[in-house]
Amino acid sequence: MVKKSPQVQSVSDTFRVRPEDFDLAKVDPAATPVGPRSKAEAAEDMPRIGEELDALQEALYAEGTGGSRRRVLLVLQGMDTSGKGGTIRHVAGLVNPQGLHIASFKKPTRAELRHDFLWRIRREVPLPGYIGVFDRSHYEDVLVARVDNLVPSTEWRRRYRQINAFEAELAAEGVTTIKCFLHISPERQRERLVARLQDPLKLWKYNPADLEVRAKFSRYQLAYQDALVKCSTPAAPWFVVPADRKWYRNWVVARLLLETLRDLTPTYPEPSYDPAVELARLQDSDPLR
Repeated sequence: MVKKSPQVQSVSDTFRVRPEDFDLAKVDPAATPVGPRSKAEAAEDMPRIGEELDALQEALYAEGTGGSRRRVLLVLQGMDTSGKGGTIRHVAGLVNPQGLHIASFKKPTRAELRHDFLWRIRREVPLPGYIGVFDRSHYEDVLVARVDNLVPSTEWRRRYRQINAFEAELAAEGVTTIKCFLHISPERQRERLVARLQDPLKLWKYNPADLEVRAKFSRYQLAYQDALVKCSTPAAPWFVVPADRKWYRNWVVARLLLETLRDLTPTYPEPSYDPAVELARLQDSDPLR
């Protein structure tokens, strides 16, 4: 029996970006406005979330085998050390990996650059019945491209419209998209970069270029502000997740995924056979009798 987590104020409503009055500068990266007030409380709730998530994901996967087109796409964006990988480990790790599709988007390859910027994204959209997770995404092309002047401003501005059209297209095809910006403060980012450099087991996560990106922190915040406002739509809303506290970040994303699957209420497909007839056949033909 699935044990439901205690009822809390809707996480979706709390963290959803409402373009008409949104200001990223006013969002506290260390805030805990709903849900657990401590790491211990979050740790107590996560197994309950995981149990219900696992059951809902199994139903979604089964629904897909029955011909349903529905699937879920979780998009994770954020500055270095905001915890995209950690979120995948702690949230996606709660469900059966058989029903997961995880894609990570790095600097485009030469082959990818020969195509439209959405080409490589389309190739990784999850199949029906799956939960897809993007570690970075098509938003790199209105963030990095803008901050590093990789394309003219007319080009990255045009991409907002292209992204909205693409995400509306996904919705029409049965994809429910959850876009999470993991919002970390520059102070906490510095702490995490220092921790990486001081831990021999974490050195592989560090890249000297990280400091070059960090120097552009304020420019990235402006780029995120525009992307969040221009591309938070009913078909694909943005959610700003406070990421200074890892335990709270993980809990919020897990709850967002749980609320989404609850709303979808996936159902198991009706069998194309009569279970009673098949049970009788099995009993009659059982070689162990």
